[in-house]
Amino acid sequence: MNLKRNVSSIASLISDPSRAAILLHLLDGRCHPAGDLAAAAGITPQTASFHLAKMAETGTVTVEKHGRHRYYRIAQASDAEMIEQLLSFAGPAPVVSLRQSDQMKKLRHARMCYDHLAGEAAVRITESLLREGHLQKDGLQLHVTASGERFFADFGLDLPQLRKKRRAFSRCCLDWTEREHHVAGALGQGLTERMFAMDWFRREEQSRAVRITQEGKQGMAERFRIRLD
Repeated sequence: MNLKRNVSSIASLISDPSRAAILLHLLDGRCHPAGDLAAAAGITPQTASFHLAKMAETGTVTVEKHGRHRYYRIAQASDAEMIEQLLSFAGPAPVVSLRQSDQMKKLRHARMCYDHLAGEAAVRITESLLREGHLQKDGLQLHVTASGERFFADFGLDLPQLRKKRRAFSRCCLDWTEREHHVAGALGQGLTERMFAMDWFRREEQSRAVRITQEGKQGMAERFRIRLD
C-alpha cells in the first residue's frame, strides 16, 4: 500500500467515532480482545467485531487467534505514528467529565505511541537530546551525533543492532497533545524499552498512559537534566 492510499485509508477509519476510539485504545501497542475494545468504544461486541473486520481488511490491524478468542493490535508502528499525527490535526475530544479530565492529564504527561514514549515526557527527553547535542534534526529525521553514540551506549542501547531493524532508525513523530516532536523509529522504541527495564516508567492498566516512578524522576534529572512531576 503506497503512502497516499495508506493515509487516506487510516483517515477514513478515524472519521468514524467508534473506530477512532478502538484505534486510540490500540495505540498502547498491546493486543486486546474484541470485548475490551467494545467496552473502550462504548459499543456492543457485535458492532466492535464489524469495525475490527473492516480495519483488518485494510491491514491497519492484525488478529491473533488463541483457541476461541481473537486478539487485535495495530499492524505496524508506522500506522500508529500516522494515527498519532492525524490526531494532532484533529485535536483532543471535548472533556465532559472529571474522569475524562484526569485521564487526559495522564495521557498528556506520558503515554505509549504504539512502541515508543509520547506526551510531555517524550517531548522533554527529545528536547534534551537535541539541546545536549546528542541528536541533530534534519527535517523530520533525527541523526545521532558522535556524543550521542557515546551517550546511548552508556545508557545501555545497542545502536548497531537497532540500525539493523527493518524500519526507520530515528525520526520525528508529531505529538498530538504537545504539538511538538518526540523520538520515534527503532531508536524511540529502544529508548522506551530501556527506560521500562530500568523501572523509570510503568504502564497503567487498560490505558495508554504510563506513569513515571521515583527512580525515573531521579534518572531524568541526572541523565537528561530535566525534571518531571
